[in-house]
Amino acid sequence: MVREHKGTIYTVCYMFSQDNEEVADLFQEILINLWKGSGTFRGESSLNSWIWKVSLNTCISSDRKKKRLPRKEPLSMNINLFEDVDEGSRQSNLLRERISKLGPFDRAIVLLWLENLSYEEIGQIVGISTSNVSVRLVRIKEQLKKMQ
Repeated sequence: MVREHKGTIYTVCYMFSQDNEEVADLFQEILINLWKGSGTFRGESSLNSWIWKVSLNTCISSDRKKKRLPRKEPLSMNINLFEDVDEGSRQSNLLRERISKLGPFDRAIVLLWLENLSYEEIGQIVGISTSNVSVRLVRIKEQLKKMQ
């Protein structure tokens, strides 16, 4: 199961953090939560939807815990000499930066939408109606456009 769905799990982790150590910690925490919850998975939704839900809930919970703790600034001397400087890379980085400023719930919705999940699947994963997904996405897109 992990081999088959690790791309999904990493996608969620990288949406909530760009720090490699934190991503590894989130990935491990998600695996623990999947393991703990595997006995309670009733098959009411697809396995993929359940993995999305566990992954998102784990990352959102971690994000909330992080905000309660004092902020730590890592000391890093890393310089990427091969950083992409083309227009497409700049646009992708700008979008990722703006998405990271959204609240955890909105970030989760955008991530699922960017992964081409249907509104129905998104609603099932985050626990809202399909029409509410549509309304939230319109509002989120407007919010992203207004960000500087």
